[in-house]
Amino acid sequence: MTGGNHVVVVGAGLAGLTAALHLRGAGREVTVVEREAFPGGRAGRLDLPDGGGGHFRLDTGPTVLTMPDLLEEPLRAVGEKLGDRLELERLDPAYHTTFADGSSIDVHTDGDAMEQEIREKVSARDAAGYRKLRSWLTELYGIQMATFIDANFDSPLDVVSRDLVRLGLLGGFGRLGPRVGRFIHDERLRRIFSFQALYAGVPPARALAAYAVIAYMDTIAGVYFPKGGVRALPQAYADAAAAAGVEFRYGAEVTALERHGGRVTAVETTGGTIAADAVVLTPDLPAVHELVGRRPRRAVPLRWSPSAFVVHLGLDRPQPDLGHHTISFGDAWASTFDEIITRGELMRDPSLLVTRPTATDPSLAPAGGDYVSVLAPCPNLASAPGLDWDRLAPHYRDEILGVLAARGIDLGDHVVAEHRISPTDWARMGMAAGTPFSAAHTFAQTGPFRSSNRIRGLENAFLAGCGTTPGVGVPTVVVSGKLAAARIAGTRP
Repeated sequence: MTGGNHVVVVGAGLAGLTAALHLRGAGREVTVVEREAFPGGRAGRLDLPDGGGGHFRLDTGPTVLTMPDLLEEPLRAVGEKLGDRLELERLDPAYHTTFADGSSIDVHTDGDAMEQEIREKVSARDAAGYRKLRSWLTELYGIQMATFIDANFDSPLDVVSRDLVRLGLLGGFGRLGPRVGRFIHDERLRRIFSFQALYAGVPPARALAAYAVIAYMDTIAGVYFPKGGVRALPQAYADAAAAAGVEFRYGAEVTALERHGGRVTAVETTGGTIAADAVVLTPDLPAVHELVGRRPRRAVPLRWSPSAFVVHLGLDRPQPDLGHHTISFGDAWASTFDEIITRGELMRDPSLLVTRPTATDPSLAPAGGDYVSVLAPCPNLASAPGLDWDRLAPHYRDEILGVLAARGIDLGDHVVAEHRISPTDWARMGMAAGTPFSAAHTFAQTGPFRSSNRIRGLENAFLAGCGTTPGVGVPTVVVSGKLAAARIAGTRP
């Protein structure tokens, strides 16, 4: 717990907004400093003109929302409810998945519906295995949430508990791919319940089975979409925080921290100096290290997650046959992870996430039009420094759209507006190694071994965001803001 009442939060992304709400709920005066003109951070926004006076309303960051109970916690801290600020719709199916052999499987988060889907599309054996997998994922999540996700760590010894033993008995320290394979045998299903490890920066074959908790969020807890796009979530947080008395300074960039001894006393910005009794820093780790003036000592250098090449397409006509989320799997699987993580190469047989948010909210595109984004996992700049994305991006865009057309999703002839984001673009936004997924979740960068939200040598400065605990993903980033606020306010996370 820190003394003093005024906290400066650097960054109005989901982590910073969450920290601000919890701190305000604990009675602190809070000022949020954000370099952009609007909230969101990595959950960015862009209004793309259609050429006829209308706009396509793009979400340039996350497109998948899960765990609405976790998303509501920051609002409850100031006496509000999620439903008062946001209209969420549960997606069913959560995903439509397609495969190289021409088959498809819908991913339902309702247990009965998914069991029936597997029985009809795969086998009765795997339908029964799915039920066991679902139980395992649910138990795994229950253990991890209280002890390893929604918790502050001061030492690796903090995780030594009966829950650690239970996690071990559940196989949490084995490998994700083989563990999922114990329950289900069909290769397509194994992909559906393990591909999420890529977001953590580790191939399923090498990821800890404990990361199946991401599959729980994705395939059991439910996938949601807010009216107005994902941008509506940070806007809801910012509006609630402002209503509760949090001050926002948009268009101001933090340039330095003033210190006296082991404390930060003020935050210098392009808009002036703000006195502070405590600070929460949410930029990516290298930017934080630059502000602080030193890097933490690590036995092994930080490893960064793979990146993503994203193409946002404004179309001149609706695509009613395309659902909200489609995962188009290529024939290759293990080699794909080796290409983008180990060898620093583009996928030769790509698996792609195609998102059509207008399937749920048509208002995101002008009347008579449509909006689709395509995400292709790719190497980060550290693993592939030789890729010249400024030159490569237009050609890679054509390649992945050609792959989709060959798989039956032909969008190219209807594009009237377009926006691309490459690893170089992510880097220009301040994201380390050009990846929006920050530090990978290797064993040495997980739980108590992940970059701490405490800054050694500064007793009143704390971190939040995907680079620190608990890690990558909207729900965990929201939790990170809560954990940072708990450090300052002395509350239980």
